[in-house]
Amino acid sequence: MEVGILSMRYAKAMIEYAQEKGVEDRVYQEFLMLSYSFCAQPGLREALENPVITMKEKLALACTAADGDGKSTREFVRFITLVLRNRREGYLQFISLMYLDLYRKLKHIGTGKLITAVPVDKETEDRIRSAAAHILHTQMELETVVDPSIEGGFIFDINDYRLDASVATQLKRVKQQFIDKNRRIV
Repeated sequence: MEVGILSMRYAKAMIEYAQEKGVEDRVYQEFLMLSYSFCAQPGLREALENPVITMKEKLALACTAADGDGKSTREFVRFITLVLRNRREGYLQFISLMYLDLYRKLKHIGTGKLITAVPVDKETEDRIRSAAAHILHTQMELETVVDPSIEGGFIFDINDYRLDASVATQLKRVKQQFIDKNRRIV
C-alpha cells in the first residue's frame, strides 16, 4: 500500500478518535514532539523498524519520544499499540506528519518559517505572526531560524508560499542579469 494513503487513513482514524474523546489538543502536542524526535534522532526510525526489539520496548520508545518523561495519553498509547500490532511502525513518522496536517486544517492553524541572517527580537516575531494571522484569518505557528548564509534580509515561508527578500538571492539575480546581458552582446 502507498505510504500517503496508509498514513492518511491512520491519521484520520486517530484524529476522529481523539476528537471523540476530547483530547485532540494533547494528542497534537504528542505527535508534534514525536515528529520532532524523528527529525532530531534519525536512529529512532531504525530502532522502531528493528525486528529484534520487542513490541513493548518499541511502545516505550515511541511514548518517550512523544512525551519525554511525561505520561502519554491513553489514546496515544492505544494508537501506537495498534500501529505496532499491525506492523506499521515504519510508517509512524509519516502518520505523525499527516496527523499534524489534519489537526492544523481542522483548527485553522497556519504554519510559517522566518529565516533571517541575525536573531529577531520577540516583538518583531510577534508582529509578523499577528500580521500573517490577520491576513490568513488563522492562528499562526511561526518558527524562526537564523541562517547567516543569506547575508541579510529575510526569507518568509508561509503555508505553501515563499517571500525571499534575502541579500544572497538578490545578488544571484544581479549576477544572472549580467550573465544574460553578456550572452546577448557576444
